[in-house]
Amino acid sequence: MPQTARQIADDLRARISSGEFGAGSRLPGEPALVQQYGVAKMTAGGALKLLIAEGIAYARPGSGTYVRDFQPIRRVANQRLSRPGWASGQSVWAAETTGRTAEVRDIEVYEIPAPRWVSQGLNLDDGAAVLVRSRRYFVDEKPVQLATSYLPAELVRETRIAQPDPGPGGTYARLAEIGAGPAEFTEELRARMPTPEEAEQLALLTGTPVVEICRTARDAAHRPVELNRMLLDTAAYVLQYDFDS
Repeated sequence: MPQTARQIADDLRARISSGEFGAGSRLPGEPALVQQYGVAKMTAGGALKLLIAEGIAYARPGSGTYVRDFQPIRRVANQRLSRPGWASGQSVWAAETTGRTAEVRDIEVYEIPAPRWVSQGLNLDDGAAVLVRSRRYFVDEKPVQLATSYLPAELVRETRIAQPDPGPGGTYARLAEIGAGPAEFTEELRARMPTPEEAEQLALLTGTPVVEICRTARDAAHRPVELNRMLLDTAAYVLQYDFDS
């Protein structure tokens, strides 16, 4: 019985895992897969598209399909937001990209009237001013994350948080200096397809979804001090959560 596109993709994935096709290697093209698996060209193409959608491979127009050589970033949620890290001057971002070329670009800082979902999340009056910090994160020259933070403007307007570079330890260290250091966090995650603009900013291949994470940071008095909306390239991240039983 001829194999399905999913079965061929599973077999190719296993061959990649075994090292038969290493990082950066060219995978068999449609004609080779048709001959090897005895399937139609559409089925062979579908198998390659599945690997591309999973982030395992990428298409190089006019050349073929290659094994992705980018090593995923491990985002350990239970550790990355711990106070000792940012309190010692280390940014949350730096904690998960140690040993790699990491850079924050396209930083914009400005004030706007809070959108309704932001004012609700920060417990602000409708239309209250918020300071917006938007940026794009790169690892090994690849865009991997978009992030936009919203903070009560009245709280942070006169601080270094209102500058593109908030200094060692980032926003959370500066919040601590004014008595509003984060003491607890809530993160909500969902997977979705990106908008065309988001796909362009993250240089996503067609059909690649993103993970949207909305994080609320609260101080010791349980007051929301930051709402951060992040978009992650699913092919660039492994999300790790550790729990005690």
